[in-house]
Amino acid sequence: MLAGDEAAFEPFVEHFRRKVFHHTILMCGNREDAEEVAQESMLKVFGKLDQLHDPEQVRPWVFRIARNECLMKRRKSVFAPSKELSLEEFRPAREEGADGPRIEIADWSSVPGDSLLREELRGRIGAAIAELPETYRAVVLMRDVEELSTEETARVLEISTDLVKQRLHRGRLALRKSLDEYLKVAGRG
Repeated sequence: MLAGDEAAFEPFVEHFRRKVFHHTILMCGNREDAEEVAQESMLKVFGKLDQLHDPEQVRPWVFRIARNECLMKRRKSVFAPSKELSLEEFRPAREEGADGPRIEIADWSSVPGDSLLREELRGRIGAAIAELPETYRAVVLMRDVEELSTEETARVLEISTDLVKQRLHRGRLALRKSLDEYLKVAGRG
């Protein structure tokens, strides 16, 4: 195993460094905390590699440690979301038309391909993720950004797969609402 092997430390950290930092900056909300948490996470992971029972599960295990370090840093409860998101908040706007009610959804395809706008949109997506309550943000990051499976995410967060699915659905709806509002305004400009 890699635990205690100083020569293996640098390649191991290099492999996970960027992903763990990206995860921690979105979870912690500010760069200084994220850097500290990412560094602590990597040191803890490397120091405890001998405790990893299934080497195939190293990736979810790393993110579980990073998540726990974020939570310890922020001293938040892991048992309940700070705010429960209502599904009613995410219903698309309805408009009465000649043919009856019409659902209004932003046209995301009309966003120009200009790199400056893409960078602005990338920033808006990051901000929308950061605005999510922690429990939804954690699930969205692990499933959609880190591409962990539902089962891996459930193990990392120590919750049921059904709860992962529920939180992912609500988190995605919240992101869609936030980005729909942004893209409607951007499309008019």
